[in-house]
Amino acid sequence: MVTPSTPRLVVAAPSSGSGKTTVATGLMAAFAARGLAVSPHKVGPDYIDPGYHALATGRTGRNLDAYLCGPELVAPLFLHGARGCDIAVVEGVMGLYDGAAGEGELASTAQVAKLLGAPVVLVVDASAQSRSVAALVHGFVSWDPQVRIGGVILNKVGSARHEELLREALDSVGVPVLGALRRARPVETPSRHLGLVPVAERRALAVSAVSEMAELVSRGCDLPALEALARTAGAVPGGAAPWTPDLSPTHDDPSASAEGPRPRIAVAGGPAFTFSYAEHTELLTAAGAEVVTFDPLHDEELPDGTAGLVIGGGFPEVYAAELSANEPLRKAVAELALSGAPVAAECAGLLYLCRELDGSPMCGVLDATARMAQRLTLGYRDAVAVGDSVLAAAGARMRGHEFHRTVVEPGAGAAPAWGIRGRERRVEGFVQRGVHASYLHTHWASEPGVARRFVERCRTS
Repeated sequence: MVTPSTPRLVVAAPSSGSGKTTVATGLMAAFAARGLAVSPHKVGPDYIDPGYHALATGRTGRNLDAYLCGPELVAPLFLHGARGCDIAVVEGVMGLYDGAAGEGELASTAQVAKLLGAPVVLVVDASAQSRSVAALVHGFVSWDPQVRIGGVILNKVGSARHEELLREALDSVGVPVLGALRRARPVETPSRHLGLVPVAERRALAVSAVSEMAELVSRGCDLPALEALARTAGAVPGGAAPWTPDLSPTHDDPSASAEGPRPRIAVAGGPAFTFSYAEHTELLTAAGAEVVTFDPLHDEELPDGTAGLVIGGGFPEVYAAELSANEPLRKAVAELALSGAPVAAECAGLLYLCRELDGSPMCGVLDATARMAQRLTLGYRDAVAVGDSVLAAAGARMRGHEFHRTVVEPGAGAAPAWGIRGRERRVEGFVQRGVHASYLHTHWASEPGVARRFVERCRTS
């Protein structure tokens, strides 16, 4: 049973590329190898790192995003994920103090550490410095006194003499060195246009990579000291209770309930559709649905009795030919959408519903085409529902995140899904019959009425 004082660490860095993913994942696996039940978490909207965290711990990797869900849900979602665990490790995002652009500390690793009352372990790339490391760490320690940096892990250390110089310099800062990882061949974790290749696409190699990370951390870090630091975390600030999907209020649709027949909702999975938040399935189930996963690459039919369809994010552009070749499933998806059944599609799901993707025929539900692009579209979005849909009532506000290197033309249908607020005012996405398709990734825990509304529409469509 989870307690408000679950031992916990936040693994952060001065900047991206310092090695925090390797250290955080390796630390999770190393703790698990010591017999601890480890709760894995990732700051921000990233879908890929949690897959490696899940391999390391045997538990679902979960996200903590103060922009998508609001700061008030960070601690409850953390406690929900940490149920039954001995220790929790939270991997940060970008640099320690980097958050949503123009929003101060919002959605930064530092903010999450404060919301959890968790000590921070700073991973520093020491490859091109010696004494200067003290000035760097001192700056991060003193920038925000509410952030407690409990130790440093030195990464890419060149030699025993280099390590000695780094440790001597850091003695003056008063922050203990809890590990020193030698410069070596990088662990094999290949990347492409949106980051690491997901676990689902390279499971055997990913297992090997996580094992290498665990060995690297076990050999170079003081695991007992890191565990002791985690145990210095007191009660989670504010007396937060664990988030519970079955007690979530119905914000946007008070008439929706979990009563009545259990509609079967098919959720796309497999290598082409790997981006999803665990809480979405939990919310759908709590709202009364039976959730069944299918693989659009291989399954030629939707699950029997499918009343609604959820197609999340992923990499359909990598598998366009294979998805196109599965013509029976494409026709089944088109027929379901034409019948008016609820269909929720995000990013990769949007591409799959188009007429074609990079010239390969897709489902043809939307009168739009999709193609790869040179420009990466990335960032948080403040959105408002333009009209009623299976996910939201007109005027409902949600926060989301865009992360893609594709373009859909046109970018919005006659009935758009969202109006994007702020500096970049525009409409995007498609609402037609029961279909809601958009580039925007959303976290339904922030507005649990979304899942209840969707399930209710599945019952009545």
